[in-house]
Amino acid sequence: MTDSTIEALNQKLDRLIEAVTRLAPPPVPQTDLAVADCFVWQADPGYLEPVRKVNRVDIGLIRGVDRVRDILVDNTERFAAGHAANNVLLWGARGMGKSSLVKAVHAQINARAKSDPPLKLIEIHREDIDTLPRLMGLLKAAPFRFILFCDDLSFDHDDTSYKSLKAALEGGVEGRPANVIFYATSNRRHLLPRDMIDNERSTAINPSEAVEEKVSLSDRFGLWLGFHKCSQDEYLDMVNGYASHHGLTIDPEQLRADALEWATTRGSRSGRVAWQFTQDLAGRLGKPLND
Repeated sequence: MTDSTIEALNQKLDRLIEAVTRLAPPPVPQTDLAVADCFVWQADPGYLEPVRKVNRVDIGLIRGVDRVRDILVDNTERFAAGHAANNVLLWGARGMGKSSLVKAVHAQINARAKSDPPLKLIEIHREDIDTLPRLMGLLKAAPFRFILFCDDLSFDHDDTSYKSLKAALEGGVEGRPANVIFYATSNRRHLLPRDMIDNERSTAINPSEAVEEKVSLSDRFGLWLGFHKCSQDEYLDMVNGYASHHGLTIDPEQLRADALEWATTRGSRSGRVAWQFTQDLAGRLGKPLND
């Protein structure tokens, strides 16, 4: 075989290797849990993406939920200190600060240096719940304590991934790792639509057992923290808190009237509505909002 033939074959092999390399999936990024306090679980390909700037508010701005706030802080402090603590389901009215409270409590615990090393917050998306056992397997040997957080958790008809969640929380052979706790928010106390539960009751051979299978998911959460619609005074307190925090100067009576009109046009009062009004007010005043 001549030198020119060998050279031509080498060139073809190089092109073939390059083409195969392009077809291969990219390597899974390696997660360094020390680089951040918050991460997002990317189920495919299976790594924790650090969040450099977390979207959250100061815990002092979350008003109207003092009782559940104190319970969640106490439970989280105990977990961060290595003591027994419960999985938590924060359920109830939309826009009342369920997810904001979880992120704010996490920040407060670390700011108080209640845990060393710092407590980690990992968000897992609802559609990735069936990968929860795999994620827990990655975390159980890590030298940190973790809050796994799923926002707006609920299950629809023909969705069986809730069984993975049940087993991962308490029911599996291995169980939940000691350094992991699970917090979830939902508009439903039982996480499943009522007509789904009712359908199980009407079609099952043993209706009570079928319903128990569905409802028992919520029982895996030792704490149920209810969030309810706020009163007018609580709503105005939220507005005043936001306006003061962001330095929005406006006549108090005008602020009250504008805030109530905003809530009326929205047809509801909540922390989310108060925040949306604050953004509108800041825009009209030409004022930036503080980070």
